[in-house]
Formats: sequence, C-alpha cells, structure tokens
Amino acid sequence: MNQEVALFAVGFKIKRILALIVVVMFVVVSLPVVAVFSMGMPTLSWLANTPDAKSAETQGFYMGGVMIGNTYAWGNCTWWSYAMRQWAGSPIPNTWGNANTWDDYARAQNYAVNNTPAVGAVFQTDVGGGGYGHVAYVIKVNTVSGEWTISEMNAPTLNVVSQRTFSKEAAVHYTFIHNKIGAQPWTPNPITSMPPYGTGLQL
Repeated sequence: MNQEVALFAVGFKIKRILALIVVVMFVVVSLPVVAVFSMGMPTLSWLANTPDAKSAETQGFYMGGVMIGNTYAWGNCTWWSYAMRQWAGSPIPNTWGNANTWDDYARAQNYAVNNTPAVGAVFQTDVGGGGYGHVAYVIKVNTVSGEWTISEMNAPTLNVVSQRTFSKEAAVHYTFIHNKIGAQPWTPNPITSMPPYGTGLQL
C-alpha cells in the first residue's frame, strides 16, 4: 500500500512539473507578441506595412550596435541623424541637444542652413516630437520631380527606423542642415536603406 502511495505521489509530482513546463513555455513564446501589441496601434499599423499615402516606404527595428561618441538618446531621432551623418562621412557635433535646437546650434557654428533638401543634409523641424522637434537624414532627392526622402528614427515609436517621401513644394516648411559654409564639397557615403540597418554602410 505504501508503495502505491509513493508511486502516486511521484506521478503527481511529474504531472505538476510537466504542467509547469508547459505554462512557462507558453509565457516565453507569447512574450514577443505581447511586447509588439503593447506598442500600440500606430506601431502595429506601421509594422503591418499599412501606412498612409506618402508615408513609410521601409520600416524596421534598428539592430546595429552602439556607436562610440553618439551621446544622443538611443532610439530617438537625434541618435539616428547623428549616426547617419557619421556613416555618411561628414560627422556633426554631439552637443546640439534636442531636435528643435539643432538649426540654432548649426547656424551658430557656421553650418549652412536653408530650405533646400540635399542628399546628406539633416532634415529639421521644431514641430512634433512632443515639443522637442524632429530631425532626420535626407537619403534621396529626385532630380526630375523634386521629391525628397528622409530616413528617420522614432517617427512612429522608439527605435523604429522608417522613411518618408515629401513633395518638392513641402521643403519650404522645413529646415535642412548641410556642411559648414566654405567647407569642401563632399559626396555622402552610400547608406543602406533596408532593415535591419546593420553597420549603416552599403558595401
């Protein structure tokens, strides 16, 4: 009788352990799904590739490593714009603060600042970003239509990299930070435009 009780107890413990394993596996498997849904509908729509007209052309989470010297807040538009200029071969200072002050610092440090988009320029606006403004990197300008495309981070949400294309006429509403006045002309290094944005350089 005691042996039967012992066998029952052992069997009961094994069932409990198996049930616990199943529960733990379910939780582990469901965590990524819960994490994605917790980001809200704007991000879900973005990642589902259902943007509005003239909205994101590509999107993805930045999967590259840290960048030495990039002291801007990780996952934000300032971090990405600084990184893109670094990768493009024309670094900008890491002391310009929030996006809404970049044009002010750029002018004070003799950078060309105007309303003309150009590949390699930093797109800047005081509007958006929860009052902190927004910056991005100009990756393409269509010489025929005048449309221009930016690569940006934290437009839909933190650390999500995306692209937007604007009309030629829209440029007047935004600021573009180029190189220092009088500096030698430069041709930006080509930058990959597809996630996961590894090192940033298109080899």
